[in-house]
Amino acid sequence: MVTQRVYVFHDTVAHNVAYGDEVDEERVVEALRRAGAWEFVERMDRGIETVLDEFGANLSGGQRQRLAIARAIYKRPDVLILDEATSALDNRSEAMIQAALEEILEGKIAFVIAHRLSTVDLADRIVVMADGRIVGQGTKVELLRDCPEYRRLVEAGLGRQQDAENA
Repeated sequence: MVTQRVYVFHDTVAHNVAYGDEVDEERVVEALRRAGAWEFVERMDRGIETVLDEFGANLSGGQRQRLAIARAIYKRPDVLILDEATSALDNRSEAMIQAALEEILEGKIAFVIAHRLSTVDLADRIVVMADGRIVGQGTKVELLRDCPEYRRLVEAGLGRQQDAENA
C-alpha cells in the first residue's frame, strides 16, 4: 500500500525500501530506479546506506512518496493500493512514476484512489464518486460519454492545463 502519508524509519535508505525484508542491494537499486528515486538517492553521501531521519525529515514530500513507491515495487505484491500516491509529485516525476506503474501493475490487481485524473488513466475501470456516492463507472471513454461529473472534471483539468500553457 502506498499512501499520501509515508512513514520513513530512522534507518538506511536500503532498509526503508526493504521494509522488514532482507536487503538485496540490487533489488533496492532497481526499485529506486523504477520509482524515480535513484536520481536523488545516488547523490546522497552514502547512497542506499545513507541513514534517513525519522519521518523522513531530511527528504521532500515527493522524495518520501517515491521512496514509498520503491518500497511497494520491492515487495512485488499481487495486490497494490495507491492512495493519493503521486499527490506530492511534480508533473515530470508523476509521468515517470506512471510509466513505471504501468509496467509494475501488469497482471496485478490495483486500487488507485486519486484526485488527479492523470493518475487514474492507467485504470481498466474507473469509479467516479461525488458527495460520498458512486456517480459513474466504466472506462475513460465510457465515462466521457456517459458521466457528466467525469466530463466536468476532465474539462476543468484541461482548462487549467491550457491556461498554464497560454500564460
